[in-house]
Amino acid sequence: MTRFGLRRRLARLPGMRRAARALAPLRAQAHELGALVAASWRRSLQLRVVVSTLALSSAVVLVLGLVLQSEIAERLLQSKLNGALVQADAGRVVLEGELSGVDPDREGAQETLDAALQRLTNTQGVAPGSPAAGEFRAALTTGSGNGPEISSGDVAQVTPEQRATVAEGGVSRQYTTVDGVPTLVIGQPVSTAGRELQFYLLFPLEGERLTLNLVQSTLIVGGLVLLVLLAAIASLVTRQVVRPIRQAADVAERFAGGHLDERMDVRGEDEVARLAESFNEMAGSLAAQIAQLEEFGALQRRFTSDVSHELRTPLTTVRMAADVLYASRDELLPALRRSSELLVTELDRFEALLADLLEISRLDAGVAELGAEQIDLAAVVRHAVDTVRGLAADAGTELVLDLPADEYVEADPRRVERIVRNLVANAIDHGEGRPVEVTMAGDPASVAVLVRDHGVGLRPGEADLVFNRFWRAEESRARRSGGTGLGLSISIEDARLHGGWLQAWGEPGNGSAFRLTLPRQVGGHISVSPLPLGPPAGEDDPDERRDGRPGSSVPTPPRGIATRWDDWRGREDTPEDDRNAGGHDPAPVRPAERAITDPGGDR
Repeated sequence: MTRFGLRRRLARLPGMRRAARALAPLRAQAHELGALVAASWRRSLQLRVVVSTLALSSAVVLVLGLVLQSEIAERLLQSKLNGALVQADAGRVVLEGELSGVDPDREGAQETLDAALQRLTNTQGVAPGSPAAGEFRAALTTGSGNGPEISSGDVAQVTPEQRATVAEGGVSRQYTTVDGVPTLVIGQPVSTAGRELQFYLLFPLEGERLTLNLVQSTLIVGGLVLLVLLAAIASLVTRQVVRPIRQAADVAERFAGGHLDERMDVRGEDEVARLAESFNEMAGSLAAQIAQLEEFGALQRRFTSDVSHELRTPLTTVRMAADVLYASRDELLPALRRSSELLVTELDRFEALLADLLEISRLDAGVAELGAEQIDLAAVVRHAVDTVRGLAADAGTELVLDLPADEYVEADPRRVERIVRNLVANAIDHGEGRPVEVTMAGDPASVAVLVRDHGVGLRPGEADLVFNRFWRAEESRARRSGGTGLGLSISIEDARLHGGWLQAWGEPGNGSAFRLTLPRQVGGHISVSPLPLGPPAGEDDPDERRDGRPGSSVPTPPRGIATRWDDWRGREDTPEDDRNAGGHDPAPVRPAERAITDPGGDR
């Protein structure tokens, strides 16, 4: 059975399920705590600096403590060993002097050995000024090699390996544990009148162990205190650097929010002070330029509005005279007849241009009003299409409508009709006589209208420019509708007033598409459009697709709308067509001057 199969079987057990349910709140709290810590780590420079300082300081203190502890332990043991060797050598000299005439194999040797050890332990036997190892215990034994063994003292604590070394005539030193106490054992031979004796001194290391424990606890406490001090120092030092940065960020945010009189406090002459001075100079320059631009924009809007209003009176007079000439054109010479017709046509275009300029000036000034009401969008779209049927008939363009009924939205019917009329007229102008499709669909949150032509299309990058004022894809191209070049600019402003989207897509030779998406209620939130913007999958040549998406579309969404396909690819409320139309992540976006778009999954 595989590991995953065993895991699944364990998960089905009733006890495991109860345990999982009991641990679920703990897992949720751990996840929230981890998310909080991660957010604090990302957002706080001071926290990152303090934690990094603590981590590095902990490593340094740990390594330094280990080195110090090892060095102190080595010095203590070396000092103990030196003193033990001196005492062992002094004891050997004393014993050899007392036992030089003693034969260990004769009777009474046991008492002689006991008496010698007793005198040895009662005598220091070390010259003044020589290192001493302190308290010790002594042991003497004849060994078991050349006769019966005679021992005195605690010989049982000596290991057989050490006894074998001393029996061969060498000096042995060994660390062992006696009754739980670490002990240093020094062994060496002692000459007598008979065979050699084995002489051992046992030095307990309890004092050295206590000393090392004290050193270790001191190093630990000192290291912790040092870390706390380093953390406090790092926090204070970082605060001196981070606080001016935070103040600069707050001032910059308020400045970006429109408070152009915000400035940073300049204190001292250091780098932060120079930063504050530079920021204040930049803010002053930007404020002056913004004020100048606002004044220029207001002057321009006022000039446009005034000129438009002032032109209406002479235009009305010229219109009356032109209508008289046009009504009498049959009585005029052919050249004059043609001139009167051109005069009336250009006057119509001039009046349309003045009306568009007035509308643009109202939109720019922010005084445009939205007369929203509950409308059947299909009826409004059909009426807008009917107004351009004559233009479609002159161009030989078939209008294909797919407008389901009972799709109600809260909107301004006049503005919606103007948007659709502009889109359909634009499609007829650039459709080269091919059919123009007007499709509508809705979902619980929004309703979309898609106008699709199969004409010249848009070159790469042109979808970013179609909503600019007076921009045209082909300057030399004749327009049947005689537009002013402001229709799409007004349309996108009308869409913005409703809180909706107006988007463009196009490919050279494959036509273009414009999609209007309106919320069901004015100001409602739109997360995805009910209709895909590009052509359905398989309609165009896959080799002509770029970056996994058909053509290009206006790429910049309003603030707060996601721009990547991954952000909403898995949503259950996303239409399947929209999911399939985008394919992969969109290419890197470029800002459009006046674009309101959706997240971009179907571009």
